[in-house]
Amino acid sequence: MSQDNSAPRPAADPAADGPARGRGVLMACCWLWVGLPFGYGLYELGLKLKQLFTG
Repeated sequence: MSQDNSAPRPAADPAADGPARGRGVLMACCWLWVGLPFGYGLYELGLKLKQLFTG
């Protein structure tokens, strides 16, 4: 029972990678949209905690 591997493979469609790449860019933008304000908030919280505990 051997498989016939001599059949030509279909060529990879370069346009097939487009939507996946676009989704990755969208995900990166979404993470930045949420992550940057969150990081800034943590930074401000740290400053306020420093003021609170050091006078």
